[in-house]
Amino acid sequence: MRGVKREVGYTKSMETLSSQCVIAGGGPAGIMLGYLLARAGIETIVLEKWPDFFRDFRGDTIHPATMQILRELGMIEKFFALPHSEMESMTINFGDDAVMIADFRKIAVADKFVAFIPQWDFLNFLSAEARQYPAFHLMMETEAIDVIRENGMVVGVFAKRGNDTIAIRAPLTIGADGRHSTIREKAGFVVDDLGAPIDVL
Repeated sequence: MRGVKREVGYTKSMETLSSQCVIAGGGPAGIMLGYLLARAGIETIVLEKWPDFFRDFRGDTIHPATMQILRELGMIEKFFALPHSEMESMTINFGDDAVMIADFRKIAVADKFVAFIPQWDFLNFLSAEARQYPAFHLMMETEAIDVIRENGMVVGVFAKRGNDTIAIRAPLTIGADGRHSTIREKAGFVVDDLGAPIDVL
């Protein structure tokens, strides 16, 4: 990650960083992708607009498919060392009748349960693992606010850090900043919602 001063974008002079990849959004998708790219030796900057991960999330479950990936990456024992609870099946009561609606013990993976863990603990865990690789750079309190365009192509992002705007240039720019993605909007992409498989179901 290199920093220089140059004329670009929002102001006549702003800090400019360069990397092989910049990822907007430090959620599970952004941090995991940053980990995988850095593990492969690709210089990657991940931007997270909040100062820490200690916030409420929509879900604090790690599903069998995700744990399978952690296992394949050699991270599963460290993950299981984190405080968590496990659910092998799910039953719902209808009056006097109990109906099992999910049985994870039948899934063809090594870890046949859903793990419950606060997502901030999971994100701290992933980012700590990613920081072992020198190509991984996590910038907290830095929010991607726009894309940098040159010759009709996106070549990075403008980001807000405190009162400063910085330019982060990268040949690969990824928006992982959630369902209301700023980067998706600024890049002009339209959502085509096809649904997604959920291994709980």
